[in-house]
Amino acid sequence: MASMNIHMPNTTNLNHVAFFETTTITRPLRSVCIGQVCLPKRTKLATASPTKQTVVIASPVVNEVAARASSGSSTSTTTSLSQSWREIQGSDNWENLVDPLHPLLRQEIIRYGDFVKACYCAFDLDPNSKRYLNFKYGKKNMLREIGMESSGYEVTKYIYATPDINIPIQNGESCGRWIGYVAVATDEAVKRLGRRDIIITFRGTVTNPEWVANLMSSLTPARLDPHNELPDVKVESGFLSLYTSDESNSKFRLGSCREQLLSEVSRLLNKYKGEELSITLAGHSMGSSLALLLAYDITELGLNRVNSSTKTPVTVFSFGGPRVGNSGFKRRCEELGVKVLRIVNVNDPITKMPGMVFNHENFRVLGSERLSFEFPWSCSCYAHVGVELVLDFFNMQNPSCVHDLGTYISLLKCPKRPSMEIQRDYQGGEIVNKAKQLLAIMMSVQNLNLKLPNPWRSSTTAAAESNMVNLQVQSQRT
Repeated sequence: MASMNIHMPNTTNLNHVAFFETTTITRPLRSVCIGQVCLPKRTKLATASPTKQTVVIASPVVNEVAARASSGSSTSTTTSLSQSWREIQGSDNWENLVDPLHPLLRQEIIRYGDFVKACYCAFDLDPNSKRYLNFKYGKKNMLREIGMESSGYEVTKYIYATPDINIPIQNGESCGRWIGYVAVATDEAVKRLGRRDIIITFRGTVTNPEWVANLMSSLTPARLDPHNELPDVKVESGFLSLYTSDESNSKFRLGSCREQLLSEVSRLLNKYKGEELSITLAGHSMGSSLALLLAYDITELGLNRVNSSTKTPVTVFSFGGPRVGNSGFKRRCEELGVKVLRIVNVNDPITKMPGMVFNHENFRVLGSERLSFEFPWSCSCYAHVGVELVLDFFNMQNPSCVHDLGTYISLLKCPKRPSMEIQRDYQGGEIVNKAKQLLAIMMSVQNLNLKLPNPWRSSTTAAAESNMVNLQVQSQRT
């Protein structure tokens, strides 16, 4: 999101997914406290015996996909979410569910998108308000106030973030801003969902320090696990600052975004211990970066580990998100079982940043059969994590719609909306012309996020819905 280098979209190796098995952990048996969160002791895990047999029982959604494939039908069926939620949450890396997009998965993507949209709806952008750049409503009433009282979730905590950046912001003082919330499924919703779902959602960039954090495109070791710092696992320094910085020197003593989140997630996991649980993280733009950092943090620390053989699933739904870390971060997320579904617009420049040129996808293409070697700097290149669901939309009158969350969700709700056809060649053309287009769109997106009083319900969204170009849905596995 920060780099100004230019990268042409890549369409090679669209069906490749590489996931790694969890390795044996032999760390010291000791506990460490981060803020108010006491991390669990590490225990040695026995690796699976190579002779052990595994019996796979197909779920209803898998059977439905097979039936649809054999009959040639692409229509929706009555598969129950309570029976198939693990597949919808990515237990099989959304195999055969993304292309074509399964109706139940589409429904869940839209539902989680609405939870992210709620962050914008409840965010106060009125400079004359006492709550300026914070929440409009109390957490008990927030979902009801924005019209989501029937969502089946209860908000349990508001989350604040403070980037460690010393620049003036809108009201002249540096303090934590409301960045999102934690909610948990009600008893009634559990029956429909098939499990107790804990959801954490994050909004996108709004304040000046957040924009600066987005522009800090240098990679730095994450070092979130005190037992094993893993120096090769690197993330964007601005996102890490936003995630880990606190206000220990201020009068409010606000803990870091990380401390707030780990404390609340640990509390909820303990409160509902013994139930079927899932942890779902969703975010838009910068918020999707925080969601992925939290998902990595939870799994790296083992907070989602129920016992030696069972883990609570951790899934990220990313809307228009940038790259977060290097190839080492990507591999580690895969080893830990973090499931990421990235919903992106092929015309959205934010999804190509940081590292528009120096990224893992580029060097994977260069390192093909004829050039099967690894560049010395490849470990310092950015890499996307997870499975990609690609949308293709563009509004000729207002290009800033390419990053608008409302447009993303609207297109998922109405995927067959008629659209004008326009010829565009993503593989060819002059690089300089593409660079000019991307920079123009990027500036429009920045102006949209900074100026619109209600980014998710903008006139841009309405215009985009009526003037879309080349709407497509396809999958890409990175």
